[in-house]
Amino acid sequence: MLFKELHLIAPILKALETEGYTEPTPIQEQAIPHVLRGKDLLGCAQTGTGKTAAFAIPILQNLRLQQNEDGHNNDIKALILTPTRELAIQIDESFEAYGKHTGITHAVIYGGVSQFHQTTQLRRGVDVLIATPGRLLDLISQKFVNLKSIKMFVLDEADRMLDMGFIHDVRKIIAILPEKRQTLFFSATMPPEITRLSSSILKNPVRVEVTPVSSTAENVDQHIYLVEKNDKRQLLIHLLKTGTIQNALVFTRTKYGADKIARELHRANIKADAIHGNKTQNARQKALSNFKDGKIRVLVATDIAARGIDVDDLSHVINFELPNIPETYVHRIGRTGRAGNSGSALSFCDMEERAYLRDIHKLIEKTIPVVEDHPYASKMQFVQTPVASNNLMNRKPASHSGFRRTRTWSQGR
Repeated sequence: MLFKELHLIAPILKALETEGYTEPTPIQEQAIPHVLRGKDLLGCAQTGTGKTAAFAIPILQNLRLQQNEDGHNNDIKALILTPTRELAIQIDESFEAYGKHTGITHAVIYGGVSQFHQTTQLRRGVDVLIATPGRLLDLISQKFVNLKSIKMFVLDEADRMLDMGFIHDVRKIIAILPEKRQTLFFSATMPPEITRLSSSILKNPVRVEVTPVSSTAENVDQHIYLVEKNDKRQLLIHLLKTGTIQNALVFTRTKYGADKIARELHRANIKADAIHGNKTQNARQKALSNFKDGKIRVLVATDIAARGIDVDDLSHVINFELPNIPETYVHRIGRTGRAGNSGSALSFCDMEERAYLRDIHKLIEKTIPVVEDHPYASKMQFVQTPVASNNLMNRKPASHSGFRRTRTWSQGR
């Protein structure tokens, strides 16, 4: 299917052509027609599937058509709520790209920076507001934002809202919105609290689901490196210096860890920077821009800061530390292998992370191959147990600890 078959108006088709887009992704193909018809929508899709365009394009079209019928006013008509500054900026850039010929105005507000420029834009009036929860509530309390005219509401990355502790803020914002509205709800995973939230705010929604969270992209090559915890930094430097890694997004669990890894890479003459919540907004944007422009080769990030990092030509994702939530592994490696490109995901696993690895194998229902030929290979013998996908959840563990008495690694149990 082509975008022109989705009954999009000429200004949007012209913008899409300029961006080089001719064919919609599966979630865009499924979601756009329903949103254009004014239906509430529940979208479940992992990162990198193109869900921003799935809501931005029909919102722009509906607002443009409504503007032609009713004329233009300065009230905010569409609100997109998203958890991080980086993702908010990315969504704003998408509205700019797709809506450049529509006359629809938009603004983005987020915390961590002065509100002056944001409030200046709001005073002029905007049609679409992209916001993070905290800054939005702050500006509502200061009377800079009025949501009484909202006709379309998008809750994006709902599961990350839960992870970051924003659910109470989200509920406060929803309570302010007009009851009569169109609501679009997007989440990569559907934990119970998110399911309850979606049920409370959606009316007879259409459900769109592509690439279940338990699956990983087929064009991403995955490997595990068994390594002692203290050898991880040397292994990372070794791979960056001797391998064919064009650029890499390196994931770590902590902000301190991200900074420490970036410093180690600098000492090894590898251009790198870190991005996390303790960095100023300007520093985060500079690091991200330098990474996208190829000025630095490695960007070290925490999971929360990584939401909103969208690099089409990212060759490698490296899990310096395995995530303790298996779904996070799927989201992380989804950063590579985008736009039809192939990608590689390399994961370091030490003794303490063996349980995380077992959980990942259970979720994706396959065993990730192990790279044994590297100078920092763990001295522990690795025992690989095949994963049976059909009855995986009913299998009993071979041992209580995941290790045999001979201190061997265990995988897939």
